[in-house]
Amino acid sequence: MSEPIKVPTLAELQAQGESPEIVFWVGCAGSFDERYKKVTATLCKILHKVGIKFAVLGTEENCTGDPARRAGNEFLFQMQAISNIETLNMYGVKKIVTACPHCFNTLKNEYPDLGGNYEVIHHTQLLQELIDSGKLRIKEGGPFKGKRLTYHDSCYLGRANDVYEAPRQVIESLDADLVEMKRSRRFGLCCGAGGAQMFKEPEEGKKDINIERIEEALETQPEAVVANCPFCLVMLTDGVKNKEKEDSIKVYDLAELVWMSQE
Repeated sequence: MSEPIKVPTLAELQAQGESPEIVFWVGCAGSFDERYKKVTATLCKILHKVGIKFAVLGTEENCTGDPARRAGNEFLFQMQAISNIETLNMYGVKKIVTACPHCFNTLKNEYPDLGGNYEVIHHTQLLQELIDSGKLRIKEGGPFKGKRLTYHDSCYLGRANDVYEAPRQVIESLDADLVEMKRSRRFGLCCGAGGAQMFKEPEEGKKDINIERIEEALETQPEAVVANCPFCLVMLTDGVKNKEKEDSIKVYDLAELVWMSQE
């Protein structure tokens, strides 16, 4: 069993007169969802392994305000955003990584209007940088060598921020066989979570949207489905269960594939 990793908070580092290279913005799902907490832990292990000095806000991290703004509550969004910006600016934060495309989009594109200016990257971009620089080495003949993997573009990483290639390059570095769904990149079909289908009963219709999406994934005859978003992960996993394929087809976050494949 590997040694547990102690991840410091920004407050703890500041008390020691230190500052991190990068702040890991964990997000609500990364903090509270049992499945995505495993992705949070995996990303921490990767950051620790490559020697990046990082920290989290801990209990000082509040919701980015993304759900409030999407629901039309601009007042609540600005309250939450300004509170976070005051905290981040107090610590002099320069660079943030997050595993949530929704947090990524809000921190990167919406906080600057309120005085929050940071370099914000998604964890798939960081993984690509680490692999390309040689800091993170993928072992030859890893567990996904030659495996058929299909990748789902999340809306807020893809269409909203035009990040399509970094995740695919990471998958290719695993020597896997990346098979595209018929709708991918800017034509990728939403899993439904971004339209709040994860949080409520679906509207009356012929088919739930996550079922439509997982059917597209299954058409590629994959051995695993790869996601980059905590909410997509839930919707796609539910879709696989609906098709009674959970024993044969797993849904992974990209960070999990990298961790299982590293030297």
